[in-house]
Amino acid sequence: MPHRSDPSPPSPALPSRDAVAATLRAAGCVFAEDEADMILAAADGDPGTVDGMVARRAAGLPLELVVGWAEFGGRRILVEPGVFVPRRRTEFLVEQALALAPDASVVVDLCCGSGAVGAALTAALGAASLHAADIDPAAVRCARRNVASLGGHVHQGDLFDALPARLRGRVDILAANVPYVPSDEIALLPAEARDHEPRVALDGGADGLDILRRVAAEAPAWLAPGGHLLIETSPHQAPEALSAFTEPGLEARLAVCEERPARVVIGRMP
Repeated sequence: MPHRSDPSPPSPALPSRDAVAATLRAAGCVFAEDEADMILAAADGDPGTVDGMVARRAAGLPLELVVGWAEFGGRRILVEPGVFVPRRRTEFLVEQALALAPDASVVVDLCCGSGAVGAALTAALGAASLHAADIDPAAVRCARRNVASLGGHVHQGDLFDALPARLRGRVDILAANVPYVPSDEIALLPAEARDHEPRVALDGGADGLDILRRVAAEAPAWLAPGGHLLIETSPHQAPEALSAFTEPGLEARLAVCEERPARVVIGRMP
C-alpha cells in the first residue's frame, strides 16, 4: 500500500478583534478596541505575532513600543525600546513654532529623542535644514531613522556641544523637549513611563528645570536675530521657566493649550 503521511496540523487561527480587545481590557487598557486594531494591523496576519504583542501590551509595555511607532504631527514616528515616546501634547509646540516662523530655514531639535519634533517641523516647512541632537545613543539611532528621508542630521552629545559650530547665530527655530519631571517625582509617574522610558529623558533635576535653564542660558548664542526658542513645561513650573528665558535676554511669553493640555515657553531673540 502507498505510504500515507499524517496530515499537517492546521495553522493557528488569527485571534479575533473582540478576543484581543477582551484580553487588553482585562489588563486595564482603556482604549482596548482601538489598541486591538493597531496590534492586528501591525502583526500583518501572523497569529504568533499577535499573541506576542498582546502579551507584551498586557504586561504593561507602552502600545507605541509594542507596534513600533507613534503618531505625531500626522506622521508615523518609529520608536523602539529605550527611547522616549513622543506625546501628542507636544504637537502644540510644533504648531506654535510653525506659526511664529513659517519661513524658517534652520531648525534645531535638542533633546530630540525619536526625532518627532524635528521631523514634524521639517516636513511642514519643506526646505528647512534640520539638526537634531541627543545625549542618548539609542535616541540618536532612532532619530536618524525618522529624519533621514527629510535630509536631517542627527548628532550625539550634551545639548549644544553636539551641534556644528557653523550653526551659531543662524537658528530660526530651536525646539527643545527637555526632561522636566522633578527627580523625586519620577517614582510617581505612570508605570508606562517610569518602567519603560529612559530616566535621562524624564529627570529634570530637583525642581525639573535644570536642563531648561541650561538651554535657555546658551540659546541666544545660537539663535538668529528674530529666532525662537520653544520648550514645553508644566503649569507650576511656568513662572520659573519664563524667568530662565528672560535672564539671558530673550523676550519670553507662555502659550497655553488647555485641551491637550500643554504649556510652551517661547523666547524670541531680539
